[in-house]
Amino acid sequence: MGREATMSYVILGNGVAGVHAAETIRQLDPNGKITMISDEVFPPYCRPMISMVLEGSVPPEKLPIRPSSFYEEFKIEPVLGNRVSAVDVDHRAVSVNGKGYPYDKLLIATGADPRRIKADGLELKNIFFMRTETHVRQMLSTLPTIRKALVLGGGLVGFKASYGLLRRGIQVIMLIRSGYPLSMQVDSEAGRMIWDELKAHGLDVRLGVEATAFEGKDTVSRAHLSDGSFLPCDMVVIGKGVFPARGFIPKEKIKVDAGIVVDEHMETSAPGVFAAGDVAECIDIARKTPWVNAIWPEAVAQGRIAGMNMAGRRTAYKGSLSRNVIRIFGMDVMTAGLITPPEAEGFDILKVTDSRAKTYRKLVFRGDRLVGIVMVNAIEQGGVLMALIQSETPIKLPREALLKPSFNFKQLMQM
Repeated sequence: MGREATMSYVILGNGVAGVHAAETIRQLDPNGKITMISDEVFPPYCRPMISMVLEGSVPPEKLPIRPSSFYEEFKIEPVLGNRVSAVDVDHRAVSVNGKGYPYDKLLIATGADPRRIKADGLELKNIFFMRTETHVRQMLSTLPTIRKALVLGGGLVGFKASYGLLRRGIQVIMLIRSGYPLSMQVDSEAGRMIWDELKAHGLDVRLGVEATAFEGKDTVSRAHLSDGSFLPCDMVVIGKGVFPARGFIPKEKIKVDAGIVVDEHMETSAPGVFAAGDVAECIDIARKTPWVNAIWPEAVAQGRIAGMNMAGRRTAYKGSLSRNVIRIFGMDVMTAGLITPPEAEGFDILKVTDSRAKTYRKLVFRGDRLVGIVMVNAIEQGGVLMALIQSETPIKLPREALLKPSFNFKQLMQM
């Protein structure tokens, strides 16, 4: 009997999806060759915490999620500071700076890149994205000279950047093209409540307007707005969302949509090529359609599932679910699933608002299943409601019971 050939695994990306895939592979295949390629040189770190570094509540040294010995401990060959340029599916190799890395199994876990904007003057200094540890380190180095910052975008990145800069004593103006903040995470009612909360804490939020150009001598000093006005600023943060980092993918060989399309085993249309995390598009539990849910817990789960399948242990992934829990000054917001369903498609919506208590609760049903929630303040039961969405449990209680503050897990057990 001949010796079993050693498997060669290549992982693109050293974020949380890639890290969990590598650890899972190593547990199942102690002898396989694992190569991890990343354009970042910083150790694997908690990307959601970079906004805490900006605001000063967490020191940069708390960011890593694995020690510097991680690669050695798991017998991983790191290729850091290099971005993959091509994937050759026919010859099973990836190319980095002209060097080829052959693979038996490939995981694409390259995450997402910040969305660019079209505007003149983007080459000026002190115009930043806020996606990586490097971005935040660059922002921190400029803060002593900053007085007025302009934040573009009303999503999670824009909000977190605004909050962090406000905490540093910097005047912040937030420009939001849509009609309310966090429009990708919440509905219009919750959005208006969030807007009121932001204004109450000194954040200048301007809706329905965006920056079209920047001026300055070497460093940005003012912005042209779409309404024809000008704003002085000495820092700009572009927080217009992210897009899956898949520009190097051969689309004729690997199926892509918004993200890289994967099946329930996290495998792409190319055999032996897998994808996980913010770059992957898989079935959404609530929407029942392929979707990119670029959130930390799904990246962890997808990385593990991909690692299992790459190492030969066939394991299915049920699907992803969008969800967010956000603290906005004195306000708690929780959302999950499908919160603004298409009209005339058989969805039922229940809402209740208590203006005195500053609470809002919205439930979205498809038939007898809960598929979406929006909660503003008093969100303690949100975990139970989210579990109902994930488990696709038929709701046998009167639906109004789920809206009440007294609703609890015990009542579910009696269904």
